Amino acid sequence: MRSKKAIYNIITNLALQAVAIIYGFIIPKIIIDYFGSDVNGLVSSITQFLAYIALLESGFGPVVKATLYKPLAKKDNSTIANILKASEKFFRRIALIFVLYIIVLCFVFPFIAKADFDIVFTVSLVLIIGISTFAEYYFGMTYRLFLQAEQKTYIISIIQIVTYILSVIAVVIMAVAGCGILVIKLVTALIFIMRPLAQNYYVKHKYKINIKEASGNYKIKQKWDGLAQHIAAVIHNNTDVTILTIFTTLAEVSVYSVYYLVIAGIKKIVQSFNNGLDASFGDMIAKKEDDNLRKKFSSYELLYTIITTIIFVTTILLITPFISIYTKGVNDADYYRPVFGCLLVISEYIWAIRLPYSSITLAAGHFRETRKGAWVEALTNIIISLILVPKFGIVGVTVGTIVAMLIRTIEFTYHANKYILKRSILESVAKITLSVMSVVIVSVIFCFVKLPTPDGYLSWMVNAMVVLAVACIVTFALYYAAYGKDLKKILKRGVKLIKRKK
Repeated sequence: MRSKKAIYNIITNLALQAVAIIYGFIIPKIIIDYFGSDVNGLVSSITQFLAYIALLESGFGPVVKATLYKPLAKKDNSTIANILKASEKFFRRIALIFVLYIIVLCFVFPFIAKADFDIVFTVSLVLIIGISTFAEYYFGMTYRLFLQAEQKTYIISIIQIVTYILSVIAVVIMAVAGCGILVIKLVTALIFIMRPLAQNYYVKHKYKINIKEASGNYKIKQKWDGLAQHIAAVIHNNTDVTILTIFTTLAEVSVYSVYYLVIAGIKKIVQSFNNGLDASFGDMIAKKEDDNLRKKFSSYELLYTIITTIIFVTTILLITPFISIYTKGVNDADYYRPVFGCLLVISEYIWAIRLPYSSITLAAGHFRETRKGAWVEALTNIIISLILVPKFGIVGVTVGTIVAMLIRTIEFTYHANKYILKRSILESVAKITLSVMSVVIVSVIFCFVKLPTPDGYLSWMVNAMVVLAVACIVTFALYYAAYGKDLKKILKRGVKLIKRKK
């Protein structure tokens, strides 16, 4: 049953990420073309500032999910109801505090952002963009976590796919019709409100869990132990744009956000191979299936590392040419930043390497044990970024992220192997070393073999196919030489699973 749910989760997540990537490229392109880079930078900056409300979540979400694994495994509906009621109460408080935060931001943000926009326009944009976030916390966050813990991430994915498609259609129609950015963002916000409402409706009608009769005094253990993990994650996702907003211009924020569109898309693809699997590992840990956990994780780790390596080495070589084509004809900002593009990909490559280890660590509920590393990561990122941004701009904040990511990746890899998997860390080091070797070899190859400069999406895709082919050959060759028997076993297992489904 776990394998079937994992397949559903991966397939729907891949579909979701494909739709999300398309959405992510279409919307900013329309904003830049119709309203300019400054407006795109303003929208990106407001979105990141609003995301800081997630700090109030205090890492409570992953703790709730980890707490649900055991009662779900035992089908203990009473305890599940107690956890969900405590969770809903917590997140609704955050939603109400979020309203106050938006009010404060309306007064402060127009003076932080270095732009000549009318204050009423900026405040309106803040209010509109904040609507969907409020709805997520007030109506849907608890039920989203429940579905994730229940290994039904595919339900969330389907709901999100529908809203993305509706949003793209609405934005294209409104932009062509000459609607203003405020109207466009309001309509998309209203569409995204459908997500939490649909999640809420599905759980309440599908499961016989009566939250109203649950205990209002239930205490979730480790409630604050996820705080450090959460702050580190929020800073990783938002600090760069915040620092750039304060110390540079909205045009620079737009440059960063456009490059990050590619990274966000790549991260979504990578996460689709991980989403839902943390719940499977959490279920194994709850049932104390130690040998099965090691075996399944080792197979997943090998396959995941191969896929991640191919994806990121391809991205390193193709990101800047793609951005040049994507922003062709845009002259209000300099979007040709090859050094920045390469460093940004490297920072997220390091993040991707650690994902299996961080996922299994949090699935095991080891929040307290790894919180010191989270504080180190957060402070390192902020301090280095603040030191380097005045002189190096977007390159400086990216260097801060790289150093912080490297420290945290080492910690998660060590902790997961020693305390959860209870095996030698050298097993992970060997796989990661092969990954780095593959990235270096493929990069060196294309330093000597110069690809023609693409002048459009078609010629860029031709280059992409060449780079992807070389990346696949080099990566598979390296891993097959070291893990040939393991790869054959994984392939046989996959074939058996497909035949069983037929």
